[in-house]
Amino acid sequence: MYPGMMGWWAHRRGHEARCGAGAGCGPSGHGHGHGHGHGGSDWSFGGGGGGDEFGGGAFGVRRPLRFLAWKLELEESQVAELAKILNELKTERAQAAVDDRRTTSAFADGVAGDTFDAGKVAEAADLRVKTAQSLRDAVVKALGRIHAVLDPEQRERLAYLIRTGALSI
Repeated sequence: MYPGMMGWWAHRRGHEARCGAGAGCGPSGHGHGHGHGHGGSDWSFGGGGGGDEFGGGAFGVRRPLRFLAWKLELEESQVAELAKILNELKTERAQAAVDDRRTTSAFADGVAGDTFDAGKVAEAADLRVKTAQSLRDAVVKALGRIHAVLDPEQRERLAYLIRTGALSI
């Protein structure tokens, strides 16, 4: 190891013991500086993570749920319903990621041969559009369900989080 790396490595190893490997904390995990409070406002609600075109990336249910429960001061029943909504949205985003990989593969197959396979490429492009529409519908449905769960003050706070970019959808 390079000089100075041992200190970083030891710190990181100690961090993994506290948070679990891959907890998303610290310098490599888009974490929160490291006062170690697990409450940073730079967690995302479905966006900003992995750079895919569907806004997926580092999307997960537990952290956005905890962040929203804290910021919106949710009651236990609201947290339970929000967990269901976010889990369904997470599943839809995972399916979109699978479809994106299929589309990319089909595009590559269409140009790999001696002749351009316009049919295969067009079919892949259609899948990409259908996936985007499906994800759009899932986000609209999720936002509608979230709206129904929240009271007016919580809705205002949620809108503020979305407008300011503290929460991305």
